[in-house]
Amino acid sequence: MKCATHAEVDATGYCRNCGKPLCAACTREVQGALYCENCLAPVALQPTLPPQTGPNPGLAATLGFIPGLGAVYNGQYIKALIHVLIFGGLIALLSSDLPAGYDAFFGIALACFYFYMPIEAYRTAKARITGEAGPADLASVDGPKPLGAIILIAIGALLLMRNFGLLESEWFTKSWPVGLIVVGGWLVWDRMQKKA
Repeated sequence: MKCATHAEVDATGYCRNCGKPLCAACTREVQGALYCENCLAPVALQPTLPPQTGPNPGLAATLGFIPGLGAVYNGQYIKALIHVLIFGGLIALLSSDLPAGYDAFFGIALACFYFYMPIEAYRTAKARITGEAGPADLASVDGPKPLGAIILIAIGALLLMRNFGLLESEWFTKSWPVGLIVVGGWLVWDRMQKKA
């Protein structure tokens, strides 16, 4: 039998896909199988996507609604512990006898933190799949600002001030929003520094 492309040359094999007889010059061997150029070209031109490895972002976000579980799913155990401590600390503060202004502040903080956890778990899982640098672990020193550590320090300082009676004065109950303004201004300044 002669080659389908070169009629004067004897065939040495057949294309595994279409069955055409092929000479030695026309065969393309792939993992022990012979193919013609016409059958192999579409396969070779298709972009190969790397297999998706790592955590599923949707599942990470869903588990993130349970304090600490989204971080555990992403393999960030220290961050999970910090999430549980912050969430439990905010619940404990809301359960104690705080003045009305503190209840509102810590209630808003609890709601914000509750919705922060699944968003952060989703972003971390997505960054791990794509291989990009994601949100840094709260225990890491080299990453962005350790927000979790700052929150823990702030909550601890407030509880300590309350234990020593420093939060009983009226000026503090009326001026706590200044803290929010300072943190917001610092975040804006930090973002502007990164763009420059």
